[in-house]
Amino acid sequence: MKAGIVGLPNVGKSTLFNCLSNVKAQSANFPFCTIEPNVGFIHVPDERLEALSNIVNPEKIIPTKIEIVDIAGLVKGASKGEGLGNKFLANIRETDAILHVLRCFDDGNITHVENSVNPIRDKEIIDIELQFKDLETVEKRIEKVTKIAKTGDKDAVKENEVLLSIKKTLEASKNVRSLTFSLEDTTKYIKPLQLITYKPVLYVCNVAENINESKKYVDEVTKLAKDENAEVLIISAKIESDINELESDEDKQLFLEELNLTETGSSRLIKAAYKLLNLHTFFTAGKQEVRAWTIPIGALAPEAAGVIHSDFEKGFIRAEVISYEDYIKYKSEVKIKEEGKLKIEGKNYILKDGDIVHFRFNV
Repeated sequence: MKAGIVGLPNVGKSTLFNCLSNVKAQSANFPFCTIEPNVGFIHVPDERLEALSNIVNPEKIIPTKIEIVDIAGLVKGASKGEGLGNKFLANIRETDAILHVLRCFDDGNITHVENSVNPIRDKEIIDIELQFKDLETVEKRIEKVTKIAKTGDKDAVKENEVLLSIKKTLEASKNVRSLTFSLEDTTKYIKPLQLITYKPVLYVCNVAENINESKKYVDEVTKLAKDENAEVLIISAKIESDINELESDEDKQLFLEELNLTETGSSRLIKAAYKLLNLHTFFTAGKQEVRAWTIPIGALAPEAAGVIHSDFEKGFIRAEVISYEDYIKYKSEVKIKEEGKLKIEGKNYILKDGDIVHFRFNV
């Protein structure tokens, strides 16, 4: 699962990416500084890992991770090949969610591709280009499906109805995610199209070091996002960059305290991206390692077992499950068993966020 960082050129995408990832992307004050997408696998901060490790005392601690892609900046006319248009759009189609960075600060020393700061206009520029690309995809599909529908094929007739509703929405300059589909329609007709404006989005307001200077811009974005049922995250790429330059964790903590912050914006962004991808975490805990594992929300026990090893899923027998709260409370598996807090679950068990699991299997 991966999230793509998108936005107009020069809004701070690569600076943020560098703060998130150990892959250092080029960052400079000119458009199209990023050409090829930068890719980084980023650890998801989770305080529960440390708490479990303090109890188990393992040899290794392994956090879960997600993939973040810093994609080249988009400009007007991208859907018609302007700038790096087609290349950009191909890259973003491959992601599962969008982190849309909007510039919400004034700084005459940093150029803006549109020569003025206006996050709402910037958002609309990108939305329109993405909508044009989705419209192109949908129209091609309608052309094929219409021919089949004329033969009386019921499935094709239904798909055509869904596609026409999407076409109408896109022509009204609205994103596909504003529509609601049944699970069947989503699975059969929507997902195979990989529509860009159907992907979940998080608007990231890149603000000034003094957030009050950015308040008017943030308020505008927040109102607009609310209308779309989208989330907004406020972050200063400049502050994150300054924190990233500090070598020790102690220095970073002192810097945060001076700013009255409890955690970095980068950490909040990673967690928000994880949530946006509809993911959550289960743990395995033993003397060799305490490890966090990523699964889609709603995953059944065998599917979760398969994340560890395909044999675990094939030969799944049962899952021995302890809740995180019980593990922290009783502090040993012996005590947990004595208290009757270890649950034996079968193939239909839906894993909960924070479950500590031991899988039994036979291949």
